Amino acid sequence: MKAWTMLLAVVLSVWVLSSDARAQTVEPIEFDLERDSTVQAEEWTITVPENRSNPDSRDIPIRFVRFESRAESPGPPIIYLAGGPGGAGTGAAAGRRWDLFDRLRDVSDVIALDQRGTGRSDEVPGCESDHGMPPDSASTRARVVRVHRQALDQCLAFWESQGVDLQGYTTWESAADINAVREALGVDRVHLLGISFGTHLALATLKRYPETVDRLVLASAEGLDQTVKRPARHDRFLSRLQAAIDADSAAAARYPDVDGRMREVLDAIEADPPIFTVNTRDGASFERTLGRFEAQLMTGFMMGDPKNATLMLQIYHRASEGDFSGFGRLIQWFATPTVQMSGMAEAMDLASGISAERLALVRDEAETAVVGDALNFPMPHLQGAIPGIDLGEAFRAPVMSNRPALLISGTLDGRTFPEAHAEIAEGFPNGAILTVENAGHNLFFSHRAIGTRIADFFAGTPARADTLVAPAPSFMME
Repeated sequence: MKAWTMLLAVVLSVWVLSSDARAQTVEPIEFDLERDSTVQAEEWTITVPENRSNPDSRDIPIRFVRFESRAESPGPPIIYLAGGPGGAGTGAAAGRRWDLFDRLRDVSDVIALDQRGTGRSDEVPGCESDHGMPPDSASTRARVVRVHRQALDQCLAFWESQGVDLQGYTTWESAADINAVREALGVDRVHLLGISFGTHLALATLKRYPETVDRLVLASAEGLDQTVKRPARHDRFLSRLQAAIDADSAAAARYPDVDGRMREVLDAIEADPPIFTVNTRDGASFERTLGRFEAQLMTGFMMGDPKNATLMLQIYHRASEGDFSGFGRLIQWFATPTVQMSGMAEAMDLASGISAERLALVRDEAETAVVGDALNFPMPHLQGAIPGIDLGEAFRAPVMSNRPALLISGTLDGRTFPEAHAEIAEGFPNGAILTVENAGHNLFFSHRAIGTRIADFFAGTPARADTLVAPAPSFMME
C-alpha cells in the first residue's frame, strides 16, 4: 500500500473509476499551515452523485488532503470528520489541530476530508434571503422561527434555480462519500476520527458500512438521535459549571448562583427588551430588539467551552446590574440584517431529525430549562421545512457494534453532555469513555495526553475507561 501511494505522489493527475465515484484525481501539493509553514501532501478529488437516489443527479466533487504516514507498516487510514455541520477537515488541519494530525502520522496516513458542502468540496452557493427580524419587535421564539421558515422557503427556491439538489445533503449521503473515499484509497477498512457532528457522521458510516470501519474515536460525541440536545442536560451542565466556579473563592463570590442569575436576566430581557444598533462590515447599520429566545440561543451557543462560558458569565453579571451592552456585542457577532443560510448545515440537521419520543421529552424539559430549546436551533424549530429529507427512525436507532471505540467527553462541555456519551457507549461492548475533567466541547488540546491516547488507540491499544484532569479554568475576567 505504501509503495503504491508513493508512486501516486509523483503523478500530477490520475483518473480511476470506482463502484461509486465517477472519477478521481490526485495531485501533490504543499499544504499551507496557519503557522506560516507548509507540509508535503496530496490533494484528492473524487466525483460522486449529489443525490444517489436520483439517477439524473448532477456530479459534485469531494475533496480531501492525504498526509502520508511515517510508519513502516501503516494501519488503516485515519479519516478526520469535522464538526458543525459545516466544518472543513482541511481547515482543521491547517490550524491548531495540525499537531494532532502530525502525531497520528506515526500510526497511519491521515485524511483531512472536506465533507460535501464544506471547504474545498463546497458546491452549494450561500443564500442571503430578504427576510429579517423586524427592528421594533423583540426576537421571540415565534418571530425567529417564522422569519427563518420564510427565509428557508426562499432559499430552497434559490438553490433549486442553481441546480442544487438539497435532498442530497444528508448524513446518509455523506456516509456514502466516506465509503467512496475508502474505495479511492484502495483499502478494506478505515479508522474514523470525529468531533461533534463529525461523530454523528462516523456513527452513520459505521451503521451503513459496518465492515469498512476498523476503529472509531468519537470526541464530544453526538448520537444519531442526539441532533437535538436535551435542555435538562444543559441545566445539569450549569450545575457542574457552578461546582467548578465554587472551587475558586473569588469566582464563587462573583458568581454565587449562575442558574438563578441567568433566569433573572432572561426575565428582565423578556419584560423590557433592549434595543441595539448593529454595524455591518460594509459600514451600514440596522436595529435589533433582543428577545428572550435570541438571548437563550446565543447563550447556548457560547457555553460550549469554559473560555466562552466565562465571557457569558461576565455578560450576565453586568446585565444583572443593568448593563446589557455585552449582549449587544454578541449580536454584532451573530446577527445579520436578513437571514443567511449555507444549505448544507440546515439540510444536515433537518435530515437527521428527531424521534417523536425525544421530541416530546425536549418540549417538556424546555418548559423549565434555562436556555429552553434554543440550544438546538434550527432543530426542532424548522422540522419538516424541507419536505422528504428526514432520514427516519431506522437511521436514528442506536448504533450497536463490536468495533473498538474510544469516546472522549469533557465535564464542562456545554453542548454534548456526559450522559449522551454514556448512551452511545452502551452500543459498543469494545468501547470506553475517556473523561476529561474541566474540558469543554473543543477538547483535543485540553490535556497533553489526549493526542497520545488517540494515537495509541489507533495503533491497537484497547479502549479503556479513564479520567484525565485538565487545568481548572479561570472564571475571572477584567
